[in-house]
Amino acid sequence: MGKGFYISKTLAVFGIVLSAAAVATIIALAVVYSQELGKNGNNEAKPTEHPETKPPSVTETSTTKEPTTSPLPTNPWDKIRLPTTLVPVNYDIRLQPHLEPNGNNMYIFEGSSSAYFICAEETDLILIHSRKLNYTMQAGFHASLTSDDPSVTVPRITKTFLEIKNDYLVVQLDQKLVKDKTYKLLTNFIGELADDLAGFYRSEYIEDGAKRIIATTQMQSTDARKAFPCFDEPALKATFNITIVHKPEFIALSNQPVLNEETIDISGETWNVTEFEKTLKMSTYLLAFIVGDFDYVNDTIDGVLIRIWARKKAILDGQGNYALQVTGPILKHFEKYYNTTYPLEKSDQIALPDFAAGAMENWGLITYRETALLYDPLTSSTGNKERVVTVIAHELAHQWFGNLVTIRWWNDLWLNEGFASYVEYLGAHEAEPTWNITDLIVQSDVYRAMGVDALTSSHPLSSKEEDVNTPSEISELFDAIAYSKGASVIRMLSNFLTEPLFAEGLNMYLNAFAYGNTIYDDLWTQLQKAVDAQTAVSLPKTVKQIMDTWTLQMGFPVVTIDTSTGKVTQKHFLLDPTSTVSQGSEFNYTWIVPITSLVSTGELQTYWLEEVEGSHTPFQTSNWLLANIDVYGYYRVNYDEGNWKRLIQLLESNHEVIPVINRAQIIADAFNLARAKYVSTTLALNTTKYISRETEYLPWQSFLDNLAHFKLMFDRSEVYGPMKQYILKQVTPLFYYFKDLTGNWTNIPDGFTAQYNEINALSTACTFGLQECEELASAMFRSWMENPDINQIPPNLRTTVYCAAIAAGGEAEWDFAWNMFRVATLATEADKLRSGLACSLEPWILQRFLSYTLDSDMIRKQDATSTIGSIASNVVGQSLAWDFIRAQWSYIFEEYGGGSFSFSNLIERVTRRFSTKFELMQLEQFKKDNEHIGFGSGTRALEQALERTATNIKWVEDNKEDVLLWFQSA
Repeated sequence: MGKGFYISKTLAVFGIVLSAAAVATIIALAVVYSQELGKNGNNEAKPTEHPETKPPSVTETSTTKEPTTSPLPTNPWDKIRLPTTLVPVNYDIRLQPHLEPNGNNMYIFEGSSSAYFICAEETDLILIHSRKLNYTMQAGFHASLTSDDPSVTVPRITKTFLEIKNDYLVVQLDQKLVKDKTYKLLTNFIGELADDLAGFYRSEYIEDGAKRIIATTQMQSTDARKAFPCFDEPALKATFNITIVHKPEFIALSNQPVLNEETIDISGETWNVTEFEKTLKMSTYLLAFIVGDFDYVNDTIDGVLIRIWARKKAILDGQGNYALQVTGPILKHFEKYYNTTYPLEKSDQIALPDFAAGAMENWGLITYRETALLYDPLTSSTGNKERVVTVIAHELAHQWFGNLVTIRWWNDLWLNEGFASYVEYLGAHEAEPTWNITDLIVQSDVYRAMGVDALTSSHPLSSKEEDVNTPSEISELFDAIAYSKGASVIRMLSNFLTEPLFAEGLNMYLNAFAYGNTIYDDLWTQLQKAVDAQTAVSLPKTVKQIMDTWTLQMGFPVVTIDTSTGKVTQKHFLLDPTSTVSQGSEFNYTWIVPITSLVSTGELQTYWLEEVEGSHTPFQTSNWLLANIDVYGYYRVNYDEGNWKRLIQLLESNHEVIPVINRAQIIADAFNLARAKYVSTTLALNTTKYISRETEYLPWQSFLDNLAHFKLMFDRSEVYGPMKQYILKQVTPLFYYFKDLTGNWTNIPDGFTAQYNEINALSTACTFGLQECEELASAMFRSWMENPDINQIPPNLRTTVYCAAIAAGGEAEWDFAWNMFRVATLATEADKLRSGLACSLEPWILQRFLSYTLDSDMIRKQDATSTIGSIASNVVGQSLAWDFIRAQWSYIFEEYGGGSFSFSNLIERVTRRFSTKFELMQLEQFKKDNEHIGFGSGTRALEQALERTATNIKWVEDNKEDVLLWFQSA
């Protein structure tokens, strides 16, 4: 699955840092939390009820809803995991979605399923997953049992019931099933096509003034059971025969090509029956089927049909063309990279108006948010283009690594997602070779992961299988550790093995486990075989011994090099060095670390640190030394004071001698080391003095990212004034550099990262009060307001201009942007406007905007939590959003479900500014008040927020005075 939560690079800078006028506004705020809580109590949302209605079919059926049973805890259905007694072989599934509401104003689907399974161990019990399905009773039971083998005596069903707590349909038999024999469980059922973005669900959109309905799916991780009864665990692979019954005006899609189509009559109405070819052996979470009125563009590459599907108008406007352009090269690259042919006849990719995640790698039918697949060269930005190509690469990488070979259980999710998050950069580079996009992984993933992994509430990449059971526990794993730390350590592994050797091991892995399931050790075994078969690369330990130190314990080290002695040490890096680590580690938080280094003579070296301390003669030098070249290693680097001074002097005198990525690294490491009290905060700030002469994107982004923490800690205090003046002084040369380079903002800079840094220049200058920038943004926006049909604001600059103009404006600017948001036909443009709307400095406007997130007709469900997060990033909106979350948590949790992947991002964004004891008390009270409701996938994020707040309190107390003095004198 693609990274579900995305903040544009512009918004990452601009959304956090609004103008200084916002601070004064906060003083006037008086949000009455208790009143909001009271309102919520009187209007509490109810969870979606199971549909209990008669389907409009030829024969009348009766449905029944069994009460939840409470058997003794010794029963198999009291356990979350399925027993090992039955192994699925194949499913015959027939589904009929009704895309018009019935008499109860409910959208439903009818279904029937034949689940074929082999008895692996004798048993008189069948457990199969089922959630929110109402069954048509057969002779008084929810199911019937048969066998296609005439020699098999089929036991009689004695009782069936639904165990709601653990999502089971329970079938009890009068005698045991025979080992190694195949049986067939038949069910007929009705489900609701709810708008909950899970299982088989409903998506809506407006086209040509009319509401259109789509029936679509999202099965990962535990929602296939909401579409049909199934053995819904990743290791229980099977084949699937899918048949979809739909109205003739719609198309039907599934994982495989169409096998047969026919027209039938049901109750006097014409329906199409579309039957698809049998799938390959695969996990239930990769199944997909869609019914809607969509169109496509297509191409065929070496016999593989590639189609990009979307709303008809989007396809007509050419918004699918870029995705079609890059899919072929990426697909062929991965075939070459894996040395394994793509195993399917087609690759369908479809953009959905409502989709919870960023994308989903369903085998042969990949689903996307519109923002992750559609691109308009006239109105989309460079960031939008990068988003499309990297997400496509991520999902196509999964077609082998994840789909062909699948993890056995979700505790190894990081292996799927971390791997895809790494090779997405390789695939994107193949499609756009001039971008040098592989460099962006450091800022986007390595440092993102470290921000979480430096907390004691972090977790190892690989959890114990028995520790991950419930859907909420599974959803918690879809976090920055799985995606970004996973990508970072796999990149490190690939680097010290070399990419060709790494790819050779991958090919061996895929061949050994095709259509099967694995644990992480299986990959290490195959990579070790590749290492053993050659002599060019030697390692200090086995692949498993090295990688276990990175995957089986949380965190990462800070490596300290003393250039006066050549001594090198490592220590578990924690943002709060006084915090207590309660999680044990069999490695005592010691890692096997590959240390690359560069010295003033230009010589590159690699040294392996295997213990807490070591010594390396080349590290002893009186000249400058730089370690962790291009940040391939997942660790921070500290030096003796003398070497820090030499590096800072080098930045100020001749910064281009240092590789671009390492210029960003020096700033990032220094600031994080200062937070952890390894170096002084003034030393970290000194690394930024040279930045006014820097024009490259990565160092500037590192500067802004790390100063953003200072902004969050101090934008409500007297420190912010001098800080604002310093940043304005540093950014002004960059603003005028790009003004000249672009001919007064009319031309697009050459170079991918140059375009990103143009955005940094404009957004930072406007944010910190450069009058020329503010006037430019307001003039651009005013021109659009005067002629709404023509938007001449450059696409790359729109997020910045929208935010700056709305922040500087009032109700008229906000209402205009809202109206443009409502009529936007391109999802990426709508996203830019939605982000800009969160920049208002008017509390009442932001409060109204927050209320819109509770109405899916105003803000789509998929965008609700990110909208709240954007408002929270605004210094004026932060307290409003926090009060809103506290007052509405019950509704939000019930409406979006505990498995929503966005909960962790929501909690992180709303609490990231917390730095006072009062805010910590509020956060603790929030946890206490809502423990009975739960936090779902945000459970770990809440613990991290508590820890981060406590750390921030200490940091502000220790550094506020020094920081104020430094900015005043800078």
